[in-house]
Amino acid sequence: MGNEATTSIVWFRKGLRIHDNPALSEALIDAKNFGGGDESKKVLPLFILDPWFCNEKSVGANRMNFLLQSLTNLNENLGSLLSIENVNDANNCLTVVQGKPKDVLPNVIKKFNVSSVYFEKEQVEPFGKQRDEEIIEMCKKLNVDVNTYASHTLYDQEFLLSKASAKGIPPSTMGAFQKVLANVGEPPSPVPEPPKNSLRVIPNAGDALSKEFKYANGIPTLEDLGYKAKSLSFKGGKGGETEGLRRMRGALCRGGDGYKYVQEFDKPQSSPCQLFAKEKGSGKALNPFEMAKKASSSSSPKEESLLWPSTTALSPHLKFGTVSVRQFYFELQDILKNELKGKHTNPPTSLMGQILWREFYYVNACGTPNYDKMVGNRICKQIKWKHDPENLAKWENAQTGFPWIDAAMTQLKEEGWMHHLARHAVACFLTRGDLFISWEEGARVFDRDLVDADWALNNGNWMWLSASSFFYQYFRVYGPHSFAKKYDKEGAYVKHFLPVLKDMPSKYVYEPWTAPLEVQKKAGCIVGVDYPKPMVDHAIASKQCMAWMNEAYAAGKEKKSGGEEKSNKKAKTK
Repeated sequence: MGNEATTSIVWFRKGLRIHDNPALSEALIDAKNFGGGDESKKVLPLFILDPWFCNEKSVGANRMNFLLQSLTNLNENLGSLLSIENVNDANNCLTVVQGKPKDVLPNVIKKFNVSSVYFEKEQVEPFGKQRDEEIIEMCKKLNVDVNTYASHTLYDQEFLLSKASAKGIPPSTMGAFQKVLANVGEPPSPVPEPPKNSLRVIPNAGDALSKEFKYANGIPTLEDLGYKAKSLSFKGGKGGETEGLRRMRGALCRGGDGYKYVQEFDKPQSSPCQLFAKEKGSGKALNPFEMAKKASSSSSPKEESLLWPSTTALSPHLKFGTVSVRQFYFELQDILKNELKGKHTNPPTSLMGQILWREFYYVNACGTPNYDKMVGNRICKQIKWKHDPENLAKWENAQTGFPWIDAAMTQLKEEGWMHHLARHAVACFLTRGDLFISWEEGARVFDRDLVDADWALNNGNWMWLSASSFFYQYFRVYGPHSFAKKYDKEGAYVKHFLPVLKDMPSKYVYEPWTAPLEVQKKAGCIVGVDYPKPMVDHAIASKQCMAWMNEAYAAGKEKKSGGEEKSNKKAKTK
């Protein structure tokens, strides 16, 4: 198109932010340099709502709502970059349309005389990779330049794979992965936020597309997308870059003396039973959380106080890219080096360790074909899981008869979130612990309902927790009625999410079937009538599952390594 071209597209998918967004920054720089001054290109920020995921069967209402909030905030933040000539377009910086990218982009390219497209490249998800390949090929045919950037992770994943000891084969342990990181050095620094007055948009771009595509004149609501009206109850705050950065810096307590939370963060010691709350309650993290809330709430009287579980609850923001993981990494690194001076917990259980685990799963997802499946997945144990739709439905719908498991699954369904140890417990129960149902079935439920559902992390964690990959101590089982007692003896978490058990004495709340009938009547909860009986006898089921796991491991002729044990190892219940 040469010098006749007047528009560049910044195609947002993840990376819903203006900080550390190389696709946006490069598009603005190139647009400014195109002709200089008033002749610079215009830029069209674009988000495409693909019908493939805009439905309740694929994406739960809590996550979709978080996405729509993030798009609204992105539109606002793009408005802060507008040139003076576009000051009246502040409410319409981001054009959102519904349709398949292969249908939308050619239309937009032709309508606005587009010469270049910029976007954050997809490096792991098969659907996204295929989509990008099709779009790149289409752009070539239309003589449109395509510029892609790796900014959803610390490093370009293809670069990391090239540096692995077995070229192209990702490291299978955190120790091996840390050696790779030590050899490659620090990740690239975050890209500076674009300056004010740097964005020249096309006035009323949505109007020109509204005849061909839905929602071009504004960001749709859940109801617009066909979601049924329901109470949304995700407690981790609104979606969007502004809220994400506030939460990140609140957790880090920058500018205060509340670095004890960062210093002592040890994820396995955090409680899976702690609800989102303004008051942190007892525990090591009380002071920094309290200071974070004061710091964040004092910045603006209109801002709501942040609600905290026992962890940071940043995962939804990292999933959607409303917070840059590189920004998080370097701000955390600054505290560790300059404030705590090395006196802190270390990876893999520290706060920095959680960032590295994310990268670990991404590089494995990038280098493993069929990563989301058992068959054809070279790193996954081949196990003859049971096909049991009835038991799967009981697990999914919080009807297992084990209050701790059902409470966690209820939190997932209602809030779209649960603590990582709760995820561990319900995943173990579904797979190798009790029901022996495939991890792929559980991953699909999580992928739909979690606000922070991340393809690389979700599938990697399910392989880990089912002892199909990464972790092989299949005899270590989360007790469905004993594990949570370590964190919540009174059963407050269970009683919150399962109000039918709210009057059950604490000594019976995790095992209500052991309560005498008179106690059940007094509590208003008769097992088998008001609340289901346990769907399995855990002692028997767990032994049977371990026997099946023994058979699967033996059939695969796996070598003993990384924690694998002899087949006569006795089961251990946490």
